[in-house]
Amino acid sequence: MLSGVTFAYPWVLYFLLIIPLMIAWYIFRGMKVQSSVKYSSINIFKDVPSTIREYLRHVPFSLRLIAIGLLIVALARPQSFTSGENVTTEGIDIAMVLDISSSMLAKDFQPNRLEAAKDVIDNFVEGRTSDRIGLVVFAREAFTQCPLTIDYNVLRNLLIDIKSGMIEDGTAMGNAIANGVNRLKESDAKSRILILITDGVNNSGEVDPISAAEIANAFDIRIYTIGVGTRGNAPYPVKTPFGMRYQMVPVEIDEEVLKEISGITEGQYFRATNNRALQDIYEKIDKLEKTKIEITSYRNASEKYHSWLWGGLILLLFELGLSKTIFRKLP
Repeated sequence: MLSGVTFAYPWVLYFLLIIPLMIAWYIFRGMKVQSSVKYSSINIFKDVPSTIREYLRHVPFSLRLIAIGLLIVALARPQSFTSGENVTTEGIDIAMVLDISSSMLAKDFQPNRLEAAKDVIDNFVEGRTSDRIGLVVFAREAFTQCPLTIDYNVLRNLLIDIKSGMIEDGTAMGNAIANGVNRLKESDAKSRILILITDGVNNSGEVDPISAAEIANAFDIRIYTIGVGTRGNAPYPVKTPFGMRYQMVPVEIDEEVLKEISGITEGQYFRATNNRALQDIYEKIDKLEKTKIEITSYRNASEKYHSWLWGGLILLLFELGLSKTIFRKLP
């Protein structure tokens, strides 16, 4: 009954020491008390059986002790507390824009660029808490693989399904950025960002990448661009009469355009030359774009003295009633 209970006035509980003193006084008085009616001999009563009233003669005093104990506990004001935290978040909306052209199958990353990018995106999503994240994929065209959502399980499952060849081959960075902006422009989030990962040069699509960046900037969307690919040559997949083969091909990433895109929107450009570098880049972006969380702690007190008080008063009334009726004593 007292589990998790504290007392507003714990010093009042010292008055419980009165109870053993009352018991001692009651025993001492019982030994000294003399009957008001005296008989020359009580032998005539020796065969009279004891009544229930005689067995229960100490009940009123016991009730009084319990009542006093309950009232003392009530005066100490037992309380229980509930505590918790109010969490206020300023969410970030994030559009992940991923190049899935055939060049993303190059094996300068393990197992290839596309799978390495999917892995770090998955880790990035797993580390977020209250941000809405969407996913756009592109090659010659761009489409939304997953709209903005906080259901990260759905997003991560859709990420697994991504593979090269879903879209006709090519690199339409402008279309991809425009699609991502379209996902974010109606957002009322405190911060909106787009993370573009690609390994090539814009060679298709109706929208120029720089124009798309200017549109993003107009909507106050910051773009982080990531160029993936080693420096020099890398093993690219090439179709031959004997199936897919890998040939060493020069890595061409339009870093100037990617830098200009991020610069227009006050973002940053990163170059990833291996799996570890790509992971580090996403960790850096993760730190730059963390959701702001404000936590307010609270502690509410709940008064518990009522049951103790009513219990004590009821027992006192019960004791008084018994003392004046069933256990009434003669003068």
